[in-house]
Amino acid sequence: MRHFQLCLSSCATMLLLALNLHASTGLPLPLSAENSAHCALLFKSLRLNITELLKSKDLCYGLIQSNEVTVRSVETVQACAPSGTQNSGCVMLTNSSFNESECVMSIMRDLAYYDAAIASYLESPLYRPDKEVPLLSPTLGIIQDLRKNCSPKTQRGYNSSEDTDNLWNNDSYINRQKMCKMMRGFHSRAITINRAIGYISSGDHRK
Repeated sequence: MRHFQLCLSSCATMLLLALNLHASTGLPLPLSAENSAHCALLFKSLRLNITELLKSKDLCYGLIQSNEVTVRSVETVQACAPSGTQNSGCVMLTNSSFNESECVMSIMRDLAYYDAAIASYLESPLYRPDKEVPLLSPTLGIIQDLRKNCSPKTQRGYNSSEDTDNLWNNDSYINRQKMCKMMRGFHSRAITINRAIGYISSGDHRK
């Protein structure tokens, strides 16, 4: 498990480096043209929100310090890898024919998962609801705005609740540990998503 986490971190780092080389310097291309400015702002806001959230002492309050992360899957890392990205030796990132639709759909599945996971967490017995609810609710709101206003029509209404039905069945301490690790992973994923949308915005994959 430790080896897998290290490999996943290495692969994600390689993807970010590749995306940095290809991405445009402008705002990310939104997934719904009719709300372009709003969507670009929401993607950026999501990344900044999670960055600030992780700085709060309330998210991982009273937990043993750890750098462990939990991510949904490597699907988005693979689907959104730029054309020509090489294999890291852990997870295949080579993507000789970048598929914009697959990348976008994977991003929206990520958002659906984190939407369901955070919403169900806030409905579970919380150790410090007065701290956790105000902390996580803005993140949930941004995710839901992105899904409502920026998803391709075929992805709107996608439900990921089945994947999170048994996620918070433990006591509040263990649940908070899982949430802390999950939000660290979500931060990494939010960076990947913004870089991927920037790559789509650059149009390099169409050349």
